[in-house]
Amino acid sequence: MDRFVQAWVDGWVVSRGAAPPLAESWGWTVDVGTGTHHVTRHVFGAANGAVSEPAVRKVAGAVTGAGVWLKVFADPAVVGPWLGPDWWIDPEPGFLMTAPLPDVPPGAAPDGYRTRTWSRGGVTRTMVAAPDGSLAARGQIAPTGATAVVDQIETSPGHRRRGLGALVMRTLHRAAVEQGARTGVLGATPEGRALYESLGWRVESALTSAKFTGDARG
Repeated sequence: MDRFVQAWVDGWVVSRGAAPPLAESWGWTVDVGTGTHHVTRHVFGAANGAVSEPAVRKVAGAVTGAGVWLKVFADPAVVGPWLGPDWWIDPEPGFLMTAPLPDVPPGAAPDGYRTRTWSRGGVTRTMVAAPDGSLAARGQIAPTGATAVVDQIETSPGHRRRGLGALVMRTLHRAAVEQGARTGVLGATPEGRALYESLGWRVESALTSAKFTGDARG
């Protein structure tokens, strides 16, 4: 198993309050249970060229229930042909990214904005409130020993390009370091990748997200 993939799985289940991952020969099954949209996900433990086409085909072919997702750490252009017509593939490729976590102060929020950070159940969350009290930015991090998974980073459209995403990330970095983590792991969208790279994160692999629909595409 790829060590960064395993770290991502370990931290993601804590961040989202999912069931402990069940080890499989090819990776992990994670029961999420967030309604019918996201019931279970199968996460493959290999990355890049080590991803097994027969394993992906076998697992995908055995799925019959709605709300089941596959997470494969390879490019969608590679993984897509391995899946049948009953799978919807996210058109936006994801990225598995890592970074050494810097032990530096996060800095202050812009004038008029307010930052609040708190920890519950192994997850540290930070939010930035706008001058009018609305949500400007948020994010959370789940340390699991030496690694920590950054999750659900969001900046509201009306408050972008003001450094709030970077402020949230630096705040989470510092919180994780204070809890003993030294390496960060996250799953990024193309939009988020630019922010993370500006903060020293690097891409380890592409990430394909696919959902079983039970209906032929088209």
